[in-house]
Amino acid sequence: METARPASPASPETVRVTNPGGASPFVLTCDHASNFLPPEFGTLGLPTEDLSRHIAWDPGALPVAHRMAAALDATLVETRISRLVIDCNRPLDAPDLVPPVSETTVIPGNAGLSDKQRAARIDLSWRPFHDSIAGIIDERLARGQETRLVSVHSFTPVYKGKSRPWHIGIIHDEDRRLAAPLIAALKRLAGVTVGVNEPYSPADRVYFTLERHARSRGLACAMIEIRNDEISGEAGQRRWADLLTGIFSDLEPEEASGSRQRAVG
Repeated sequence: METARPASPASPETVRVTNPGGASPFVLTCDHASNFLPPEFGTLGLPTEDLSRHIAWDPGALPVAHRMAAALDATLVETRISRLVIDCNRPLDAPDLVPPVSETTVIPGNAGLSDKQRAARIDLSWRPFHDSIAGIIDERLARGQETRLVSVHSFTPVYKGKSRPWHIGIIHDEDRRLAAPLIAALKRLAGVTVGVNEPYSPADRVYFTLERHARSRGLACAMIEIRNDEISGEAGQRRWADLLTGIFSDLEPEEASGSRQRAVG
C-alpha cells in the first residue's frame, strides 16, 4: 500500500494538470489524488498512520489515472492536497466539505473552523481545482474539441464492517451515454465483478465534479471507482490502467435519447 507523502514546504502546488493539450476526447480528473497536508495543518490532530488510510485520499487512483492519461493522450487534472483539508468533490454548502468526521474517524483539526479559515481552505485547493477543470473544458469547447469527462477514484474493500464485492464500480446519473457502454465492456471481462452505482451513487453526493463541469455543459461523463486492494501495488495499477485504456480507446458514447440534457452554462 502507498504511504503518506510527508508534509513539505517544497510542494506548493495544490492542483496539477498533466498534458493540458491532450488530443483525446477524454479529460480525466483525480479528485482525491493526494494525502499531502501542508505544514500549517500539522496532522489535523490525527496519528500519522491515519494519513495513509482512505480517509485521507484514494490510494492507487492517481497511478491508474496517470497511466491512462499517458496511453490515451488525455488531459488529467489532479488535486495535490488531502481531502481531509477540503473535499474537492463536494459542493461548497456540503456538510462534509471540510469533514469533521471521515467514516468513523473524528478529525480534530476540522472542528470549530471560522468562516475565514473555511474560506482559506476553499481558496487553497477547491477553487484552483475547479477553476482548472473549467478552464480546460472551456478552451476545448471553444476550439470545437469533443470532450468527455471521467473521474477516477478508489474505494475500500470493507466500509463500516460491510464487505464490498465489486472490483470496480461505475457511477452515473440518468445520463448513461458513457456509463452504459463502459459497464457493458467491463462486464465482458472474465472474473470481474462490476458495480453499477455501487459502492456509491449520485444520491450519496459523490457526483459533484461531474455535475459541475460535465452535466452542466451537456457533456458525456462517468465516475470510476476501483477497489483499492486491486490497485495497492504497481502490478494492479498497471493491470487496471491497461484494461481501462483498452476499453476507452474504442469507447463511443450512446445516443442521448432518454437522458435528461442540461443547458450549457
